[in-house]
Amino acid sequence: MKPEITTPTSEYAPEFTLRLTPTPRGARLARLLAAHQLGDWGVAGPALEAAELVVAELASNAVRHGRVAGRDFELRMERDGDHVRIELSDARGERRPSPAREPDEGGYGLLLVATLATTWGVKDRTVGKTVWATVPRR
Repeated sequence: MKPEITTPTSEYAPEFTLRLTPTPRGARLARLLAAHQLGDWGVAGPALEAAELVVAELASNAVRHGRVAGRDFELRMERDGDHVRIELSDARGERRPSPAREPDEGGYGLLLVATLATTWGVKDRTVGKTVWATVPRR
């Protein structure tokens, strides 16, 4: 499936939304297209790297833990003052994320998100959930 860009990409658009297939390719596209949009918004350097890592981790989690056959996941970013709000929505509302207390061979992703974001959380949707994070633009 080709990504569906529902909001125009430009430096002036305050919001960016994509629906992607819940596959490793979809997660990779989410990270690449988010990085492109963040660059258009003037996010650069360590702020761009932090936001890109947050998108990559949340997209990977949506694919790995939130996948439901026949349902896409959605990436939404909103530019707001000196922060970018990143949201990843998937169809598995019963699988709530929580950072691993003692990660072994994995489980570091949400710890990374918690470190890079000023705040993050989970909200319910009619179908599924949205995991969100707020990352500084500078």
